[in-house]
Amino acid sequence: MHIQQYLKEIGRGKDGARALSRAQACELLGWILDGQALPLQVGAFCLAMRIKGETAQEMAGFMDAVHARLPLTASAATPVIILPSYNGARRLPVLTPLLALLLVRQGLPVLLHGCTTESTRITAAQVLEHMGYPAALAVQTPQPGQLLHLHTRTLLPSLADLLDARAAIGLRNPAHSLVKHLNPLAASGTQSLVVGCYTHPEYRLSMEQTHAEAGSHALLLRGMEGEPVADPRRQPALCGIIKGRRVLDLQAETGAVPVTPELPNGLDVAATATWTREVLQGQRPVPAPIATQVQAICDLHRQLAALPAPQGAQA
Repeated sequence: MHIQQYLKEIGRGKDGARALSRAQACELLGWILDGQALPLQVGAFCLAMRIKGETAQEMAGFMDAVHARLPLTASAATPVIILPSYNGARRLPVLTPLLALLLVRQGLPVLLHGCTTESTRITAAQVLEHMGYPAALAVQTPQPGQLLHLHTRTLLPSLADLLDARAAIGLRNPAHSLVKHLNPLAASGTQSLVVGCYTHPEYRLSMEQTHAEAGSHALLLRGMEGEPVADPRRQPALCGIIKGRRVLDLQAETGAVPVTPELPNGLDVAATATWTREVLQGQRPVPAPIATQVQAICDLHRQLAALPAPQGAQA
């Protein structure tokens, strides 16, 4: 089919729209990423999908399209932990850098990728750069005990363009969900554990369904202001997925809110960086929910590392 025919399928409104197959979704997004769609068609795609909502098959197809266009990197000797960081700090501090560096301390390779479409938020990349971890200028495979962080435009410029369409349209589009699922090292066949977060409980089900369709690996949680790190004030539910199947189901903490740890000003990069260093240096305790998340990721990493080497790219 041509792009106009796909737009007719998905653009018939909430009740009349038809879902695309995984292969069709891959083809459609591939055209958009390759610049074969007119700006008006890209806008129509964004609005139609926003109204219709993505199915698990469509999201897996969109991931296939992105994975097929990622740069080739060296294959990793051990699974890589992927931290998609796209929301940043609005009120609370962005603690994704702390999570990343705690995982590095455990000897795990970590790749953090992200950007933000809202200029008023503080990003994980800003905090990391303040701490002396500059963004990489090219896609690489991190080694055990190494942190690599990338801007989405370095990863795939056309994907960053689709994210930026939010500024012109005023609404999010499938790319904003897609980046929280994808494996930036898929082209090399590297197995990765994606730490994906959701902002509303109903999104957990759709994320689980997408990973089930793709047969991929993830730790899902309701993140801190949309970041893939546990809220230090209360333990969130954690859902671990290996090869599309749930292998970990940690329930959320209930009852009265415990004593809230002292947190830095969320909109102060320097204060957040200083607080993060103090935790890493043992001057402040690691918040219990984040320590639990680190342990869960390490346990899932061991399970993933014990699997046979994948044949070809692994989502």
